[in-house]
Amino acid sequence: MTVIAVTGHMDLTGDSLPLVRAALVGMLSVYPSGLLTGVSCIAEGADALFADVVLALGGRLVVVIPSADYRDAKVRPGYAAEFDRLRQAAAEVLVMPFAAARREAYEAANEEMLRRADRLVAVWDGQSGNGGGGTADAVAVARSRGIPVTVVWPEGAARNG
Repeated sequence: MTVIAVTGHMDLTGDSLPLVRAALVGMLSVYPSGLLTGVSCIAEGADALFADVVLALGGRLVVVIPSADYRDAKVRPGYAAEFDRLRQAAAEVLVMPFAAARREAYEAANEEMLRRADRLVAVWDGQSGNGGGGTADAVAVARSRGIPVTVVWPEGAARNG
């Protein structure tokens, strides 16, 4: 069994989504479906794409929710149905013991994902982050612990803003 966690940008452009999805399919399809577990916080963007690809390839999905209020506080209405679908499709859902979605909740969610992971996939443009709990931070922590990191940023991928 290979356990792969994901970290990545939420603000991928619409044109980037199929590029990132194709890159994830290419990377994850080498794992036999019964032997792949994906761990994701299922945030909109990279996390959701990864989770959907894991499920499409017959893998097992583990969802780590950063806080009790995460869905109500952070999931935009246009993404809510997909968030709910991924959560319901998960083999396991863990809600971190935080009432509110704040930096410490995101850091704890990353910590839980890395604790479970054999490797980390980072849908990441390589730019420094804005502090703990983000993509750059998760990559730095994984690397410091010797967890292999695969960066996925296909040519043409971009972020909004």
